[in-house]
Amino acid sequence: MNLQKDLDDRHMQDSQVEQALKDFRSSIHAWSEAGYGQPRVPAKVYTTSWRVATGWALGCALALGTLVGGLYQHRHVEERARIAAMAEHTRQQKLEAEQRRQNEELAKIDGDVSREVPSAMEPLAQMMAEDSTE
Repeated sequence: MNLQKDLDDRHMQDSQVEQALKDFRSSIHAWSEAGYGQPRVPAKVYTTSWRVATGWALGCALALGTLVGGLYQHRHVEERARIAAMAEHTRQQKLEAEQRRQNEELAKIDGDVSREVPSAMEPLAQMMAEDSTE
């Protein structure tokens, strides 16, 4: 008897579970049909397009900034090289002028030293020259 009661209870539970599943199935079908009947609302496309446009704009600005920075750096290096070359040229000119001045001084000293008669004895040398012409 106890077994019969267990079987009846189990049969009743099975029928309750079966009824619950049928109710669930019918509610899912009703929900799906209601969803198919409603008009679809498109997603907000403009929010993503603004994000994409903003990303592209920032990317282009970054690329342009990098390019301009590279060109500025290149021009800066060229300008510094030009200034260094001018400074070197000026230094070379000063060295050449100094060398010419030193050579002129040495030539003057050489001329002074290589005289036939020292300047202190020049009057005597003139008297000697007068005697030899007579």
